[in-house]
Amino acid sequence: MTIPSAEGFLPAASCLPCTAEEERAAVDALTREADANVKDGDLRYLISQSWWTNWQSYVGLLSYGENDTDIPLQPASRPGEIDNRKLVLEETSSGSEDTELQRTLREGEDYTLVPQDVWRKLYDWYKGGPEISRKVICEDPTSRRYIVDVYPLHLTLIDERDNSARTIKLSRKAKVSELYRLVCSLLSVEQSKVHIWDHYQKLKNKKLTNRNETLEEAQLLMDQEILLEVSADDIWSSDHRTRSTSNELALLPLEPTTSSFSIAGGPNFSNGYSSGIGSSLSQDNSLNPLVRDTEDGYSIFSNGTKDDIHGLTGLHNLGNTCFMNSAIQSLVHTPPLVEYFLKEYTQEINTENPLGLQGELAVAFAELLRKLWTAGRTSVPPRAFKSKLSRFAPQFSGYNQHDSQELLAFLLDGLHEDLNRVKKKPYIEAKDADDRPDEEFAEECWNYHKARNDSIIVDKFQGQYKSTLVCPECNKISVTFDPFMYLSLPLPSTVTRMMTVTVFSGTGDSLPMPYTVTVPKNGVCRDLCKALSDACCLKESETLLLGEVYDYRIYRYFSPLELLHIIKDGDQLVAYKLPAGHEKLLRIEILHRNVDRFTPEPQFNARKLIGSPLVTCIPNDSTRKADIYAAVSAVLAPFVRAKVHAPGESLLNGSRPSLDGIVLKDNGASCEKGLSTSNVDEATSDAEFLPFKLYLSDDKGHIRNPVEEDSDHVFGLPMRLLMGWSDKEHEIYNLKYMDDLPDVFKPGFMSKKTRQEAVNLFSCLDAFLKDEPLGPDDMWYCPCCKEHRQASKKLDLWRLPEILVVHLKRFSYSRYMKNKLDTFVNFPIHDLDMTKYAKHTSGGDQPHIYELYAVINHYGGLGGGHYSAYAKLIEEDSWYHFDDSHVSTVNEEETRTSAAYLLFYRRVDGNSCAMADVVPVDTHMVDSLEA
Repeated sequence: MTIPSAEGFLPAASCLPCTAEEERAAVDALTREADANVKDGDLRYLISQSWWTNWQSYVGLLSYGENDTDIPLQPASRPGEIDNRKLVLEETSSGSEDTELQRTLREGEDYTLVPQDVWRKLYDWYKGGPEISRKVICEDPTSRRYIVDVYPLHLTLIDERDNSARTIKLSRKAKVSELYRLVCSLLSVEQSKVHIWDHYQKLKNKKLTNRNETLEEAQLLMDQEILLEVSADDIWSSDHRTRSTSNELALLPLEPTTSSFSIAGGPNFSNGYSSGIGSSLSQDNSLNPLVRDTEDGYSIFSNGTKDDIHGLTGLHNLGNTCFMNSAIQSLVHTPPLVEYFLKEYTQEINTENPLGLQGELAVAFAELLRKLWTAGRTSVPPRAFKSKLSRFAPQFSGYNQHDSQELLAFLLDGLHEDLNRVKKKPYIEAKDADDRPDEEFAEECWNYHKARNDSIIVDKFQGQYKSTLVCPECNKISVTFDPFMYLSLPLPSTVTRMMTVTVFSGTGDSLPMPYTVTVPKNGVCRDLCKALSDACCLKESETLLLGEVYDYRIYRYFSPLELLHIIKDGDQLVAYKLPAGHEKLLRIEILHRNVDRFTPEPQFNARKLIGSPLVTCIPNDSTRKADIYAAVSAVLAPFVRAKVHAPGESLLNGSRPSLDGIVLKDNGASCEKGLSTSNVDEATSDAEFLPFKLYLSDDKGHIRNPVEEDSDHVFGLPMRLLMGWSDKEHEIYNLKYMDDLPDVFKPGFMSKKTRQEAVNLFSCLDAFLKDEPLGPDDMWYCPCCKEHRQASKKLDLWRLPEILVVHLKRFSYSRYMKNKLDTFVNFPIHDLDMTKYAKHTSGGDQPHIYELYAVINHYGGLGGGHYSAYAKLIEEDSWYHFDDSHVSTVNEEETRTSAAYLLFYRRVDGNSCAMADVVPVDTHMVDSLEA
């Protein structure tokens, strides 16, 4: 297929704007062409994600998903100018590639990347800016994996001759030879007379002599210093003064991930596993725990206060790496891991596992753990660890902020695969429960899992939960038992939503009243009606008809099984109280429009409808004019102004027909008990005495046909009436009760409330284990119905691990909004009793009691927040705050804050030694390894 050029979509001579469909087709064609022909050196342009989302909505590219409750109902309008100002620190005039970006941006949340031709078309159509371009670089020529270098490496070049400093920018994938060429060009010196040093923390750590390696492989970090030495008569005085403690370990080439295109320095959530690098292990001795990476350049001088205390070493922040530092500190203070990695663990390294990292991640973690447990150190820069982590998981490369929980999940999984004792995983076919007892089936599933996965991580961190799915149509029950590494607990406010609905009486009993109720986010309209029924004290003889009002008319009615996620926060909902079985009656919908009564023929105001539509019912065989006016008069009765007449007096000569007089028979027919319309007949014989005028109309109020004595009506369809409102009607009825329906939800109200509310950890557990319907994007295929169903799901904790990691899900994302909940969760520090949640115990009825030993905190908002960790030294029974390189003491009660994000518990029952009896860390071994 030949893809037309960009110029073909909008001729240069044309000044007419494109339609939304034409813009979408042009951008789609240009994007596909650019992706099919991507090459090294191409440009990609950053566009504000909010503007991009508005444009996608305008051209019809968005499909509204779950929890997008802030998407407006009305069609999206054409967006304004492109506004990228929030992406940049300041606009520079030296070119778009030099534009300085905010350091905390995340792709898909703050910006999106588009090809150069797409940017040009969007700029032609919308203007705006500033223009921000970044180069495409080839990550791996063999697999043709490309990345966009959104955050080039910023290095501070120090000239040793005069100590002058300047900033240079290069891709982290640039070769060291390119760095030499750039520096020599800037300073006008010959390459043969210069040496460049890694000058991290103002120490000469390593001379950059391997000019074929990349800057990333050379472990150069964002904003660090490099030192330039220039020779005098080819005599390098520095070689005689200083010798580098460089590490000669070979650096492995970066292997491609499963993703074909990602962003350098941005969150690309792929597995990041590498393969085919086991042969390199013999070259770099990376599996020998006694070979230490000394190129970190950390200080080994004591601060004089913690000389004899192990485990109090901080970690340098290498540039937005607090998320990694907090996760590392929590793991290196996990007693079983400390004991394991301080011993001879290398015999368990699995160099044959294609899912692992051939032991390199485990070795890097072990080396870092040993450094952190050495006494007398202030802090350690985890450069070697981050470098290896980034090579195998590119989503954590660069210097963006990331989610600490995501890194922890990858790290635990990577350590497991590196240390998996199963060298060759057997193929095991999954089996069904076949009505077997849970104990038998759960044990079989766990044995199958252990046959393929057996490591220190499985031993200490993995548990098992039971998942039960029930089909809502055929009641088919499916039970599975799966392992888990941590519990991701929703805060109660993240699994429910508050909805406001205005309840109208269809019988004229009361004025409309708004009710705010709490319902499951993944629930159905039946759940909403049930909550409203309880709130408004609905009678057994009544039911609710739920609908949406838009533009002063009924936009749609909801069936009981419709999903609540389709209802947006900005919608306006109504519920009409009608007799049970109203489906067999004739439904009357009443719309309202202003009218001028002083003209010979009533003239309706050309403006839109007013007020809220009303709904009532009458028997199908009672469609005379008198019956219709009587029913409408009854439903309008609560709106009559008090000064018009005494309470109880009807405006139709004393008659107030009520639906309470309608009795439904088994065959659907109806009869009236004492319902007389004789007075109504008299009142309607002369239009002059009618308090209002009704017209037969359509659902939009455009048609106006007078209501005759014997008006024809199609059976099975609702009767739609248009009520004219002149000054006379306004004097009789108070329309303000029908105006300004409240929205389903006001975001500002809840945002203040969630900060003040406190929840218990057990309420989070209960919300996690609660029976609830699956989301619309997670439908279950029922083997009996042969269709995807929104099954109900129930989780149970079957087997609990020794180390229990609890993740509090504070972050929520939607296409239009991202949010963080600052709710304070009250969690126990001692004696967390999980006994009632564990459905199975391997050792009888012994309790499952846990003690807290570490906490990861997140402060601030999304993207620009900060992570730190609290950790307990078990031997000292003391808590410490690890805030990057700063370590300080903290009281035990101070560890409970609204910033708590990840909780680390250790079991203290009979299955494990109590906290007080933990085997102490062998600090002599640590010191001997460091000697």
